[in-house]
Amino acid sequence: MRATGLILGATLLLAACGGGAGQATSTPATVAGNTAAASTVTFTADMTAGNEVPAITDAEKTGSGKATITFDVKRDAAGKATSATVSIKATLTGFPTTTEITLAHIHGPAAPGVNAGVVVPFKTDANAPIALTTGGTTFTKDGVVLDKADVLQQILDDPGKFYVNFHSKLHPGGVIRGPLTKT
Repeated sequence: MRATGLILGATLLLAACGGGAGQATSTPATVAGNTAAASTVTFTADMTAGNEVPAITDAEKTGSGKATITFDVKRDAAGKATSATVSIKATLTGFPTTTEITLAHIHGPAAPGVNAGVVVPFKTDANAPIALTTGGTTFTKDGVVLDKADVLQQILDDPGKFYVNFHSKLHPGGVIRGPLTKT
């Protein structure tokens, strides 16, 4: 009888303290698994006029650029990429002082030498060109949202099928371009 009283007392104490068999408990791993994880993925692109399709052969053929593109990727609890905030910093050099940059994007997917549609727009105001009066410039754009999970996953899986393209007033189809390379 005394043993039954002790067991009953222990059971009541355990229940009062929140313990007991079959109860779910939170651990940091469980809590972390319920929130969207984020990661940063960085790409570069070496852009040349010769990469354009067709290649640029006039005075703007001397232009080139180097871009660093950062994707702050949001992931769901299973680790699947759902969206990203994209930033670019590009240095353009070697252009004639009359060149005006009108647009800048990531295009794809496409095999090398093939043109594709825009998937991430960076400069979309073609009517407000950037004059390269010194033959070059640094272009920076932050906070571009890519919310198409399928396109984002394609870029993460096979970045070489996507390219950065800068367009000029003289070459509205593109003046320099280069494929994404994961760093």
